[in-house]
Amino acid sequence: MAQADFNLLSGIGNTPLIELTKLPGPEDARVLVKLESKNPTGSSKDRSALSMIEDAERTGVLKPGQRVVEASGGSTGTALAMICALKGYPCTIVTSDAFADEKLKTIQAFGATLDIIPSIHGKATYPELFDLMHARVEELGRLPDNYYLHQMKNPANPKAYNVMGQEILNQTAGAVDAFTMTCGSGGCFSGTMEVFKANRGDILGIAVEPAGYRHISGGPKGVHHIDGVGDGPPGVLFRYDLVDEIEAVSDDEAYEMARRLAREEGIFGGKSAAANVVAALRVANRLGKGKTVATVICDTGYKYLSGDLFTI
Repeated sequence: MAQADFNLLSGIGNTPLIELTKLPGPEDARVLVKLESKNPTGSSKDRSALSMIEDAERTGVLKPGQRVVEASGGSTGTALAMICALKGYPCTIVTSDAFADEKLKTIQAFGATLDIIPSIHGKATYPELFDLMHARVEELGRLPDNYYLHQMKNPANPKAYNVMGQEILNQTAGAVDAFTMTCGSGGCFSGTMEVFKANRGDILGIAVEPAGYRHISGGPKGVHHIDGVGDGPPGVLFRYDLVDEIEAVSDDEAYEMARRLAREEGIFGGKSAAANVVAALRVANRLGKGKTVATVICDTGYKYLSGDLFTI
């Protein structure tokens, strides 16, 4: 009998794929959601954080005792803080007081240091706040004993989602017709769609953007409140050639869907996860019965309890 792997990092990935039973209409395609909230820190970012750290270790650019530095609004920072705690690297996350208090406290709970860039009245202004965060982390990355992962340009980021794409194909026996995904760095969308398109070229890739900040389609760029996406134009990792359609989701639509997912489907996700489902349901309605749309519950609703997402 094979011995079980009791390492916490072995718990990253192989997450459940769940069919929504109440939200789709009777003539809609079925909608499957990948529960990435089941990863150790509650988000899909555990995959990319581990991939980037282990790639840096393999190539020798990250050495024992070096400090890992990265900019993050929460989920990547949490994942890196946990992984660095296990592997023995000090860690600094450049972030802002504009992000959910739960996220910042969780990063600290894993022993990482927060380097906080003040926001204007606690609001995330796009892209100015992120320009300041990125300038600060680049400054830290130039210090001699620091290693800057640079998730927006790191090729090990989308490679992590090649694995997720293959998991979904295995879980569905390849029966996927469309995939919807919000895009920050674009790593999850691009890495997943690379595998999907290689398996079957007609799988639709639907990139999801905030209606208030149309960073993919090039539309209006204002303020939005869907954390983790639309922080500026997608970076070099984003594969525009894998985009078949673009769906814009408003704050109100994402907020309402997060609440409906919890109350009707028993699925507790955050804002970008809800935006993914809004887009998936639109596509399911267009494709119709007999087709399958896959999407991602990319993080847990527990990260948003102090804000207005689940207010009564």
